[in-house]
Amino acid sequence: MEFVIARNPDPNSTLPYLVRLPVGARPVVLKVKDTWPRTAKVYCHPADEWPDPATLEIVERVPVASCMRRGVAIDLVLDRGRENRSQFVFTKARGREVVFWQSARTRKQARPNVTVPSARASGHRLNIVVDTRERYAWKFSAQQATTTKRALPVGDYAVDGVDGRPAAVVERKSLEDLVSTITGGKLWTLLAALADAPHAALVVDERYSSVFKRARVRPAAIAEQLAEAAVRYPSVPIVFAETRQLAQEWTYRFFGAALNHCLNEEAGAQRLDGLTGAGPVPVREPTTAEVRAWAIAAGLTVADRGRLRPEIWTAYRSAVAGSSEAVG
Repeated sequence: MEFVIARNPDPNSTLPYLVRLPVGARPVVLKVKDTWPRTAKVYCHPADEWPDPATLEIVERVPVASCMRRGVAIDLVLDRGRENRSQFVFTKARGREVVFWQSARTRKQARPNVTVPSARASGHRLNIVVDTRERYAWKFSAQQATTTKRALPVGDYAVDGVDGRPAAVVERKSLEDLVSTITGGKLWTLLAALADAPHAALVVDERYSSVFKRARVRPAAIAEQLAEAAVRYPSVPIVFAETRQLAQEWTYRFFGAALNHCLNEEAGAQRLDGLTGAGPVPVREPTTAEVRAWAIAAGLTVADRGRLRPEIWTAYRSAVAGSSEAVG
């Protein structure tokens, strides 16, 4: 995969460049104001089309380590030492949908009147589902939330997503219950079931230090099982929240973030589907280093540095053309 920056062929456009983002199986194209967000966020706009490869004026092309949409953002990681991590964010400015290209350096420099979409953020009033089998259930009286009783297939608490199914679940444990679950061999079954949920966590309303104060059980054995659980099921964190009150607060914030992510996933998918697909680019010319390495492997005499002789380039192109015909 390659991240390609090209000249915008439209002379009337105020955005002089095009970028080709290799997101999944369908690369997309955006018009951008600059070639990298170095001092400020770069304004972007959906492009109507990708130029014909024959007329494409490429400014830069860089191998891509990763390009993935997460919610309303596209995370781009380039395979180079500097200026390698950035993010394209779908947001709104003055009531209209826009895209901004930002890096870690420019992310802190907030643009006036611009906010990342935060529909149903963690501060919003939530309706939390409580499993019908939960005894002495949390009431979330200190949070902006209501509760509803319903049988849950896994977990003690949940928040529903846009499709009516749980967007996130939480299994609540006292320290005694957690230790019993570990020593009884039920921890792995529980974590496997929680891992099937979009987002899940196991919340303990006690301090981690209390594990080492337990009697009639080896604290090291419990600690090792918890460590192994973190490695085997990294998507299901085990959170020691100290008190019942803090456990409810953590769960509330977790549910808000999960619901927000669920809504952003849907919005991001819609925005990405609305972008114009990017067409092919010309075959990249080999670098001098690549041709030198080929020549050395082929037994040809070349200098360690500097330009290569024309006959070396001719031999390389002939070899590449011959291998292509053999494959064909």
